[in-house]
Amino acid sequence: MIEKLIKSKKIYGGKILNFYVDDVSLPNGKNAKREYIRQPHAAAVIPIISRQKIVLVKQYRYPIKKITYEIPAGKLDNGEKAIDCIKRELAEETGFTSNNIKELISFYPSTAFSTEKLHIFVAKNLKKVRIHPDEDEFIKPVIINYTKALEWIETGKIKDAKTLIGLLYYFSKTS
Repeated sequence: MIEKLIKSKKIYGGKILNFYVDDVSLPNGKNAKREYIRQPHAAAVIPIISRQKIVLVKQYRYPIKKITYEIPAGKLDNGEKAIDCIKRELAEETGFTSNNIKELISFYPSTAFSTEKLHIFVAKNLKKVRIHPDEDEFIKPVIINYTKALEWIETGKIKDAKTLIGLLYYFSKTS
């Protein structure tokens, strides 16, 4: 069942993504090529404003050419812990901080072609601070209640995978 690496070749290295083509030996003795992306792990957070309100981030996503509603998230810097990434992203993207952050779930979003692991947290007891988005981010925090979030999921207004997984998992644990 396990494939063994024969040779690995980096075909592109970017700021965030690195593309590889590996030659592997299959369990049946044949060889195959595997194309995949090596990328940093990421973390996302569900900011809970009150018992029934959360903060999402409204932003334009260039690859799909659409405005999306997502839970705040970011890539882990080299050597950074997921919790530290979340503290940074929460303040940068929503203008809130929290001293009550707990990991909810972690998973691999695209196991067929990516090494990325995503950690989702829940942040409570939020305190307002000044928002500091990255230079290349144009985002708007949006506060909605749980009912509206579920409606947006059902109607397809929320399409982002990490947001769907995070919110549905959180709601399943709290209802």
